[in-house]
Amino acid sequence: MLQRAAALAAGHQQHRPGTLYVVATPIGNLADITLRAIHILGRVDAVACEDTRVGAQLLGHLGLHKPLLALHAHNEREAAQAVLARLAAGESVACISDAGTPAVSDPGAVVVQLAAAAGHPVVPLPGPSSALAALSAAGDTQAGGFCFAGFLPAKGAERRTALLALLADRRAQVLFEAPHRIADLLTALAANATERQVTVCRELTKQFESIVTLAAAEGPAWLAADPNHGRGEFVLVLHGLPALAVDESSLPEATLRTLRVLLRELPLKQAVALAAELSGAPRNALYQRALDEQRSAPG
Repeated sequence: MLQRAAALAAGHQQHRPGTLYVVATPIGNLADITLRAIHILGRVDAVACEDTRVGAQLLGHLGLHKPLLALHAHNEREAAQAVLARLAAGESVACISDAGTPAVSDPGAVVVQLAAAAGHPVVPLPGPSSALAALSAAGDTQAGGFCFAGFLPAKGAERRTALLALLADRRAQVLFEAPHRIADLLTALAANATERQVTVCRELTKQFESIVTLAAAEGPAWLAADPNHGRGEFVLVLHGLPALAVDESSLPEATLRTLRVLLRELPLKQAVALAAELSGAPRNALYQRALDEQRSAPG
């Protein structure tokens, strides 16, 4: 019945031979798999898995049995050759990770790159993503876009350098962290991001899922309050900072001359966009100055 429902939902799509399908799989809750993913996993000739045991378990839940190819962080370039050989023979292969979307902090990027370079179609099947799930639950009204940081370096100066670079960005930051390093990360955020909030997501979509938003300074106390707070897989959203106000009167005179010339020849929005590209000045400040210029122009 499940296969039939998937075929009815996605069976109208064309399937070219020799295609690599990049298939997102559940991050904890099996019910999150898409009908399209079920349909494609049923059609392909083989499945490249981060862990063949995990892949076999997923396919078994779906009533599917396919040849499985091990493709993980330690053998990806070598294993990709087996995938390419199948694609060259006209077979289709699905690439899956243990959870979530392949090639995003998980294996898959190498085989995608090589398959595309060899001229094989690469088709993404969107679906579960812990990063986007965390962002959607963070309710960050200051985000202004976001940066996916993934896992920071494990330790030492490299970790601190990466963290400081991340904190210098005013956008929301999405991080992954292992349970044995979560205390270190929350302590670092408490010390260096006192003006920001953080959403801590633990065991997303699983039975013991928890999501809490608090001031970054409160992170260590929250973690220490309950031993269960330190267990599981973590995704953190370091909330963004409000955009800096820019005084449009401080714009350099050369930039203002450029803006005035462009306003004589182009519509306002196009002139502002081009002036921002040419000068590197903030677009919002240029836009406000352009409005002022138009209001003060002789009627």
